[in-house]
Amino acid sequence: MSDSVSRPRVGHIQFLNCLPIYWGLMRSGALLDVDLHKDTPDRLSAALVAGDLDIGPITLVEYLKHADQLLLLPDLAVGSDGPVLSVNLVSTRPPAELDRRPVALGSTSRTGVLLAQMLLSERYGVEPTYFSCPPDLSLMLREADAAALIGDPALRALYEAPALGLQVIDLADAWREWTGLPMVFAVWAVRKDYAAAHPGRVKDVHEAFQRSKELCLGELDAVAEAAARWEPFDAATLANYFRALDFSLGERQQQGVREFARRAANRGEVPHLPGEGLLFAEV
Repeated sequence: MSDSVSRPRVGHIQFLNCLPIYWGLMRSGALLDVDLHKDTPDRLSAALVAGDLDIGPITLVEYLKHADQLLLLPDLAVGSDGPVLSVNLVSTRPPAELDRRPVALGSTSRTGVLLAQMLLSERYGVEPTYFSCPPDLSLMLREADAAALIGDPALRALYEAPALGLQVIDLADAWREWTGLPMVFAVWAVRKDYAAAHPGRVKDVHEAFQRSKELCLGELDAVAEAAARWEPFDAATLANYFRALDFSLGERQQQGVREFARRAANRGEVPHLPGEGLLFAEV
């Protein structure tokens, strides 16, 4: 795959939660074999659905909305089995006091936003008034009593909020306490038409991601040390964060996906999964 036209167009989430995967791709040299597009989760999801990408991460909600067009790459996801640290509800008051109060929803990940709404409604029994806005905590809390934040802004808020007298609810941890299952925020998928036309390339990309995952999991402290040079977090904070993340999609994670899909479909947010359930690319 020497020329850029033939290289698979592959998405990459430009958040810290995918830095370990990117690190592994750099270390293995696999970046030379793909046309990599870095962006936010919502934009990458839209590009994959539109056919502007061939393979890439897609937020769980957008995957569930377009599962008829996509196949999952096996054992590759972004989630956590407990606290994730970077998907948070930051609030000026306890969740039970947010009924009919304004809650700001960050605009970069539909899955984290839906998880916040699901938990507030079904676990805490409140129906806030929601509005969407850019993920800037200080701006969000000018007009809202709470803010759902995802990714790097959420990780920053986790450490800044206590000094400001704000409560932080880790939404993945709340999901695990509620359901007993891991939370999956993003999966890797390939367009069905691309998988049918280029099965060998899909296999190559999947193998590159799996090698990358294994490399980074064996070198998380080195990844954290390197990232701390240009990120506003120290190496210990980053190492702790990377270890909270789960990049697998085994049976337990798939149970979490199916449970989230069931609850989201019952709310009318996504279609019900087809009878055959989760469909994977043959790699």
